[in-house]
Amino acid sequence: MTAELPAALVTGATSGIGRATAVQLVRNGWKVFAVGRRRNNLESLATDCQDLSGLLIPVAADVTDDASVTALYDTVEAQGGVDTVLNIAGGAVGAEPIAEADLADWEWMIDTNVLGSLRVIKQFLPMLRAHGAGTILNLTSTAGVVAYEGGAGYNAAKFGQHAMTGALRLEEAEHNIRVIEVLPGLVKTDEFALKRMRGDASKAADVYAGVDKPLTAEDVADVCAYAVNLPHHINLDEIVMRPVKQAAQHKLIRDAQDSA
Repeated sequence: MTAELPAALVTGATSGIGRATAVQLVRNGWKVFAVGRRRNNLESLATDCQDLSGLLIPVAADVTDDASVTALYDTVEAQGGVDTVLNIAGGAVGAEPIAEADLADWEWMIDTNVLGSLRVIKQFLPMLRAHGAGTILNLTSTAGVVAYEGGAGYNAAKFGQHAMTGALRLEEAEHNIRVIEVLPGLVKTDEFALKRMRGDASKAADVYAGVDKPLTAEDVADVCAYAVNLPHHINLDEIVMRPVKQAAQHKLIRDAQDSA
């Protein structure tokens, strides 16, 4: 009889860190419900994972929509459930100071990063409690512990997600649910900076200009996968990771020669 695969739900799986995390877990032999809004990206992800040792199940869903998250739960439950939830979905829009803040941008960031994680957690907590040894991993950011100019909206969202994660860890310890937080610094992905800079490719490139070896999506995925693959009694509460060239939120070394 074949042993049952460990099972995880990964949100934000259509790109960046979420996609890389889903791939890494499938490579490690997990059954992964890969969640995102873009069906074409999910289909491409499923194709990339078909020869790996685990199993990828793509599920189109939107973490900012209550009905969509409920339908997601029903789909997962019907296919055996999960013991691990990784909230990777998130993002930033805009880099204006508070005096010029666009409320719609702030609303999107809070809804996606904070309330999106909350919707998923609330929906799946009964399943994780019933399992008896569940895990929740929230991907936040160093922007959730250190504020910076031009980052107030993202700071507010990630500070909120960081606080929620800390409270969740206290509340769910009695249910034997471990709660992990991964807080990356500068990560170079295809979409994050471009979305934040409203599609301006030049401004997006400036975010990483001159930085030798910023973190990659795969770097962060490796850490997320490592944390949830540890024996369940080991909880890596908070994992702060940065590229060496980012000694702190305010200290970023830009000394590399960018290739033409």
